[in-house]
Amino acid sequence: MIIIGSNSDVAVAFVEKILKEGERFPMVYLLTSNENKTKKLAQHFFSKYGQQSEVINFDLTQENNFDQLNHIDSDLLFCAAGVLGKNTDEGLYDDWNTQKIVEVNYSKLIVLMNYFAQKFEAKGKGTIIGLSSVAGERGRQSNFIYGSAKAGFTAYLAGLRNYLYHKKVHVMTVIPGFMDTQMTADIETPKPLTAQPDQAANIIYKAYKKKKNVVYVTFLWWGIMMIIRNIPEFVFKKLKM
Repeated sequence: MIIIGSNSDVAVAFVEKILKEGERFPMVYLLTSNENKTKKLAQHFFSKYGQQSEVINFDLTQENNFDQLNHIDSDLLFCAAGVLGKNTDEGLYDDWNTQKIVEVNYSKLIVLMNYFAQKFEAKGKGTIIGLSSVAGERGRQSNFIYGSAKAGFTAYLAGLRNYLYHKKVHVMTVIPGFMDTQMTADIETPKPLTAQPDQAANIIYKAYKKKKNVVYVTFLWWGIMMIIRNIPEFVFKKLKM
């Protein structure tokens, strides 16, 4: 199993869930920008489940050597890479902030995803799971740089799913709403609309086993975004969201 964004709370919860269900892998490949922290995670997976892991330093904000990934062989990829960045008021005209958001959530991420997608296509089997966001459903003034990158990632996953379907590789898009994670630690989120990582992992795992195409972590968000997507633009542009 390949994990991109290994220190994501949802990624950790998903690996825990799949291992609790009794599945084991020759190797779990943990791609990370925080090698020291991820090594502790690898030790945890081994001591608790006997699962071997390899930690690979891969920072999407830096230039990376793809040769270090040549040996990786897997039928399952879980991508939880992402960075929220600053909100619009603080970060809109901060070039470094914008660049980081776009690179980690989209531009450099899809180059990495394509690298593994080609491997899956060559094998003619496998599952790719990508975490996008409700922020990509419609640009809102509070976080539209992040949302635009996630919108691109959602579209990428949809196209990849269409392309790889004929190659016997399944691609699943996960669209979370608010989640109680490190990424949102400084943000007050409404509890009824906020999922815990374990809750998200359970939903994602069930959808993975059923080969779902698109799954919302909480069904309530599907309804909310249906409404938001259908607000007429002449009304929507006047709202503060």
